[in-house]
Amino acid sequence: MQISALIKFLSALPRPELSPLQAVTLPFNPVKLILLIGWVYLCLYLVQRVQFGLLVPRNYKAIANLATLIAGPVVLGGLIVIDSVRKSAASGRTFAETLKTQIKMLIEMMRAVHFARAKEDSAIMLLDSSGRNIHEIYSHGKGESHDSKILNLTKRVVFDALSDEASDILIDPKDISTYTVRFRVDGVLRIVDEVKANTCQAVINSIKAVSGMDISERRRPQDGAFTAKTADGTASFRVASAGAVSGEKLSVRILNRKAGTYTLTNVGFSQKQQKIIAEAIIKPSGMLLLCGPTGSGKTTTLYAMLNEIDFFTRNVITVEDPIECVLSNCSQIEINPKADITFANSLRSILRQDPDVICVGEIRDDETASIALRASQTGHLVLATVHSNSNASALVRLMDLGVSTLLISSGITLILSQRLLRKLCDKCKVRAQLTPGQIHEFQKQQINYTNIFQAQGCDACYGTGYRGRTAICDIWLFDDKLKAAVANNELIITEMRKDGDKKGRSSLQKEGLKKVVDGITSLEELKRVVG
Repeated sequence: MQISALIKFLSALPRPELSPLQAVTLPFNPVKLILLIGWVYLCLYLVQRVQFGLLVPRNYKAIANLATLIAGPVVLGGLIVIDSVRKSAASGRTFAETLKTQIKMLIEMMRAVHFARAKEDSAIMLLDSSGRNIHEIYSHGKGESHDSKILNLTKRVVFDALSDEASDILIDPKDISTYTVRFRVDGVLRIVDEVKANTCQAVINSIKAVSGMDISERRRPQDGAFTAKTADGTASFRVASAGAVSGEKLSVRILNRKAGTYTLTNVGFSQKQQKIIAEAIIKPSGMLLLCGPTGSGKTTTLYAMLNEIDFFTRNVITVEDPIECVLSNCSQIEINPKADITFANSLRSILRQDPDVICVGEIRDDETASIALRASQTGHLVLATVHSNSNASALVRLMDLGVSTLLISSGITLILSQRLLRKLCDKCKVRAQLTPGQIHEFQKQQINYTNIFQAQGCDACYGTGYRGRTAICDIWLFDDKLKAAVANNELIITEMRKDGDKKGRSSLQKEGLKKVVDGITSLEELKRVVG
């Protein structure tokens, strides 16, 4: 009774009037609005992941982006599940293991992108030949914020190229309004970005400015150079510009910082080939001539040979254009045509400096070829490179430069022609699906084909299926019989080129097939490089 009386008393009390603001009812729920805004931003973020990821083929990216913009995580989750089913069927692993790996890689990739974006400004410094920072050199006259944006974009391009271990950066006009930025990774070009013309031209100007080039000249070809300091050390770059129909084209060559760390063992040569080369290097005189097309790893092999030499007991002098890696206890000379420092002039002066080993970065003219070959006959070991497709073509190249066959036969000890094959990515390579004809051919040759793999593609290799490269080579050892044949008959060179090119290609195919059987590379890559 007391409780009921208390309730009646409280209900009879007068209620306070609500204020106008308290009486107003909101037309929307604030919590729902916040969730909607968060959903929109999440969808936009996931669209970027689909656009620049490897889950969707390029032809279907527009449809996938539209679906992701609406459904967001639902579509992305579906794409991850579909990709996991496909990869689990190809690799033989369970669906749960593959899905777990895919999600883990996606999270790591997102973290890596945000971390790189946050740290890139302090992670790299671009310097000109005198050591000045790019921020001190470049000023476009549009305010500090605009300059800062352009310079950050420039540093990001260079930083990403170094992170991807690219050998070249190509910035080309796609049309009047758009430029394409491409990296050459493992010898193959891939598109990394498309930038508006005005922005990309400013990036080109910033690179030209730090390279010591004239930014007002856009038609005449120019050359320059700059360096970049990172946590891993210093990288050197060579820049070349040229006028194109829709704008200005820029090519940046990234010099191989790891060239000085290679030896004959980790270049990729077989033990038999390593033994032949090592025995030739020990000799006090003679020429070891490396040949191959551009980008075939001649300079890297040259450094690997130099690393086999004892610099304390032998006086080693190199002439290079440019110097890609500094070697301790080795005298290195860089070519500078403007200062009249050429290969021929440098070789003349080197011969007066009591050298034991002379390294010529490239034989380009008749004078350099003659001096180098004569030096190999006068008690000097000469290492040199020449651009040609095969060993036989290298002999023809020397003859075209006016070198006599007698000088060639008496000076050369060994000719080595090489190519670079991309190595399969260890994280995603799968067993090769061989045709019955291929299996029959392998059985006929008594070759074990059970360890042959093919490329698939994952985030670690940017969808290419390959990561890193290895060398294959064809070696001609100049014995007495070969020297006599070259010296006595000039026509033998033409005949050797007809047969030699075929034999050289066959030898490269044989060496490459060994890499395929060992699961290092694929049949498709061997066919692409050697034919």
